[in-house]
Amino acid sequence: MRSSSFIWKFGITVLAIFFSSTISAQTISPTATPSPSPTPVVSKTPSLEHQFFKNILLDQKAIWTAPLHLDRSDTKWLAPIGLGTMALITTDRITGDEIGEFHSQLNTSRVISYGGSTSAAGVAAASFYFAGRATHNSRARETGLLIAEASLDGVIVDGTLKAVTQRGRPLTGQDRSEFFDGGSSFPSGHSIQAWATAAIVADEYHDHKALQFAAYGLASAVSLSRFTGRNHYLSDVLVGSLIGYGIGQYVYHAHHVENTDSPGEEEKHQSRWPEIEPQYNRRLREYGVALLWKF
Repeated sequence: MRSSSFIWKFGITVLAIFFSSTISAQTISPTATPSPSPTPVVSKTPSLEHQFFKNILLDQKAIWTAPLHLDRSDTKWLAPIGLGTMALITTDRITGDEIGEFHSQLNTSRVISYGGSTSAAGVAAASFYFAGRATHNSRARETGLLIAEASLDGVIVDGTLKAVTQRGRPLTGQDRSEFFDGGSSFPSGHSIQAWATAAIVADEYHDHKALQFAAYGLASAVSLSRFTGRNHYLSDVLVGSLIGYGIGQYVYHAHHVENTDSPGEEEKHQSRWPEIEPQYNRRLREYGVALLWKF
């Protein structure tokens, strides 16, 4: 656990240093040559790097005040989720003890659960971001930034809820599954990280169905592995998955910037084969054929 925390903190520190250098570079402007008439200055929208930590503060405000903005129409999804969570909490000790009788899946569950660790989210964020910077791909760059943002939001929410609920984990003995007893089971932090990352990737690459399927499939596998690995109860996993998905959805829709890497009208008209168009100029009496190939 300590090594994973170190890797994540190191990755975030590297990104923070890079962001700081980017911001500093943007504030230095070259000496302008005097001109007879003033040139209007066009203000640029602050970059996601520049707004990174400010956006996290805005996210936290939105997350913790969300219950104040619920209306009657939200009951159609709040009611079944609330009832389902209460039903799982009631039966958690039974299902937890039942899965505890099996041991062959423990090693596999442990390996899969790494996909929901904070270090895995950090690696995913850094990979997308620096690959996007290197290839001038704004979509990959934004994906990395939003994964990092959602991941940090998840760490804050997870830590706060664990400190408040203090639920005993499945292997804590007599006090297992009990709330307010010094534990750290509720909710599942790995599920939060996995689903927040999956939501960002799936929204950014909405035109790649295979990638969406893979992202949500991995998140589901991570969540299930936290139960089969006897790290969490089913209610911990369900609530963690919902929180992570909600955070990912909010971060994307709040901070996504339209970019040229997304499929647009021009891509819709691309073809593997060239197009032949007649060309003529009636005034000059010139006629010919143009060969067009969009790729």
